[in-house]
Amino acid sequence: MDETIDRAASGGRRARKKAATRQALADTALRLFLERGYEQVGVREIAEVADVSVSTLFNYFPQGKEALVFDEDADNEDALIRAVTDRPPGQTIPGALRAHLTRFVTSPHTHDPRFAGLQQLVQQTPALREYARAMALRHENALALALADQTGRPDDDLLCAAYARFTLETLAFAGSRPDPAAAIDQACLLLDQGWTTTVAAAHDPEPA
Repeated sequence: MDETIDRAASGGRRARKKAATRQALADTALRLFLERGYEQVGVREIAEVADVSVSTLFNYFPQGKEALVFDEDADNEDALIRAVTDRPPGQTIPGALRAHLTRFVTSPHTHDPRFAGLQQLVQQTPALREYARAMALRHENALALALADQTGRPDDDLLCAAYARFTLETLAFAGSRPDPAAAIDQACLLLDQGWTTTVAAAHDPEPA
């Protein structure tokens, strides 16, 4: 929730300023939503409290009000795909995804006191649930395409699509367990065996 500024820290002054403004808008929106409810807060109020114009808010979040809740959507998808495409030589795809998902569920933002409130807000708000479903589908499709590309399979390959679906479902599974990291480890262990016998073995002798 405060990672946008960190990611821009190595950039120039303009990049840091833009990242700070974006983070301020997202933080303001989340605070107001948690205090009063999603439906009771409008974009004009969010802009006023964050001390920017409404047009500025939409410049940063053109998808609208729902996108303010999922401000890390694009960054999360990018990190997911890079976990596969930029993995170290010799690391398998299942191993790379397991490491990525473990980092995600143990990252500081999951321990942010607002995180549980955010999860509850999404579950209780139809518009946010629908946005979350569409977002998850985009991530799933992007991961499936990356898997297909890395293994030389067609873009519409069902095995890659299924593996992408089940891999991302492990996040929901882990979130309901006392030890999310252990849950990721066990779920990925099961998935790894299926990947190795159905996809990697048919691809080539190199690790997949």
